[in-house]
Amino acid sequence: MNISLIGMMGAGKSTIGKILSTKLKNTSFIDIDDEIIKQEKITINEIFKTKGEEAFRNIESDILKNVLNNDNQIISTGGGIILKEENINLLKKKSIVIYLSAVWETLYDRVKNNTERPLLNNGNIELKIKTLLSEREPLYKKADIIISTDNKEPDHIAEEILKELENYERTAN
Repeated sequence: MNISLIGMMGAGKSTIGKILSTKLKNTSFIDIDDEIIKQEKITINEIFKTKGEEAFRNIESDILKNVLNNDNQIISTGGGIILKEENINLLKKKSIVIYLSAVWETLYDRVKNNTERPLLNNGNIELKIKTLLSEREPLYKKADIIISTDNKEPDHIAEEILKELENYERTAN
């Protein structure tokens, strides 16, 4: 079984994913963004600058397909992976999808000083986060499980996910 974490930048996908992979036996942690950087040998910022967002999204989709050929993984996806319907369908088919949600203020507080976020590198960061969240949230809500990360410690969020996974598996069987 794979578990895929989706949500906005700053929701905690990478942090929570690493914690979950230590708590769940025989699972590995995969960060799609890290896999893109390994494959392309340049940063995500550089990919956006030199190749553009559409090229980045295509690379992201290809890597997602490859990653989902394996099993027993906790997968941290990029915030925009849900922009392609084929990605949502693939995630739902080959994993339990968990949306790590947060209000825009939480997201802003977590990412405001991060220069590695190409979509936030120009203009009003607050406005950009609000806009992206309002555009993406209906897609994120297609997840199997939704967990709020507002005002919670990562370990607490991971424990909450483990409980939700137990309930999810019980109702799925």
